[in-house]
Amino acid sequence: MTRLTRRAALKAAAASVLSPGLPLPAMAEAKPVRIGLLTIKTGPLASAGIQMEQGTILFLKDRGQTLAGRKAELVVGDTGGSPAGAKTKAQELIERDRVDLIFGPLAAFELLAISDYVAGQKIPLLGLAAAEDMTQRRPNPYFVRASATSAQAMHPLADYAARELKYKTVITVSDDFAFGYEQMGGFQRVFEDAGGRVKRKLWPPLVTPDYTPYLVQVGGVDAVVEGFAGANPLKFMQQYRAAGLTLPLLGGEGAADDFLLRTFGDEAVGLISAAPYSVEFDSPSNRKFVEGMVRDTGNIPGLAAACLYINGMIVEAALEETGGNTDDKEAFIKALRAVSLTDSPRGPFHFDHLGNVVGNMFVRRCERQGDKLVNTVVKTYPDVSQFWTYDEKWFLSEPVYSRDYPPLKT
Repeated sequence: MTRLTRRAALKAAAASVLSPGLPLPAMAEAKPVRIGLLTIKTGPLASAGIQMEQGTILFLKDRGQTLAGRKAELVVGDTGGSPAGAKTKAQELIERDRVDLIFGPLAAFELLAISDYVAGQKIPLLGLAAAEDMTQRRPNPYFVRASATSAQAMHPLADYAARELKYKTVITVSDDFAFGYEQMGGFQRVFEDAGGRVKRKLWPPLVTPDYTPYLVQVGGVDAVVEGFAGANPLKFMQQYRAAGLTLPLLGGEGAADDFLLRTFGDEAVGLISAAPYSVEFDSPSNRKFVEGMVRDTGNIPGLAAACLYINGMIVEAALEETGGNTDDKEAFIKALRAVSLTDSPRGPFHFDHLGNVVGNMFVRRCERQGDKLVNTVVKTYPDVSQFWTYDEKWFLSEPVYSRDYPPLKT
């Protein structure tokens, strides 16, 4: 029996490690970056909620599930479209699933319900919800919004209505919740500053099966401005045309979302809308995004999918700046807010000092081209700020847009 000396044993061990025919010891891999997604999969806002998930999934697929050298994992929470549900799911994502950041939620009332909690946990929140004060009077230092505030697309729409369409009077009709209030408030301010007048504001509840009580109040103006969300624009426009109303229709970003056009009929032809995204925008990243969505889902994408895809681009750019590090929350949120992209599905954009996007707003006209409806871009407003052309200090000294602000002029 041969006895192995201590020196021989060490030499043998070294040889086994260095031998090219033997496997090297495994190196520790960086932990995955975990992205939480708060979305809605049921109810009147579900169509946009599902698009949010599809846009996020496509982005991660395009990047091979890897961002800045780290594997990326997606954890989805369905809020059910309620403030309480959003709070519960946010807590689960942070405390149980240990996410590094959160995409979403969709609705303003959900975002307002979770803002303080998420900020207290120092978790970056890349929202879609348009709640104005998240980046205005009560800013969340861990919040980044690449979509728009509720009024950000309505300001240029009002400018277009007054200066180019030459409308003098309108009636507004919108869902009776924060997103609707802020959309119509923004439209009213700019429209009236340009010499127009809002004669009446109508507020159907978010879940309204029959708009007849509101439609009978429409008349005596140049146009109607609607601010519905989710599936409600289709229902409203069908009932609007069925009632024999012929006044021109204008709408916000949800009025003729590109994703919903396949469900519309000729009732949508002629609708003028404004949004931060257009499927018709020609850029390399938008072409790639649209092709991927059509390939993977069979549908033309809309605003929700595009903005979540863009959220992914922002996170990727920030991670590259921090060397893949998300543990230093202050450095990570600073990197997120410093992102400035020249090519994205919505075009070039950057963020203001409050974390809100400054970028293109597209005014579109819905037209029939062959057997399909298309939103043709009739004007692009570049570098649109959440404060429009107003002085920021003055803007923030005024109340947030609400159901009764600005008030109707009598």
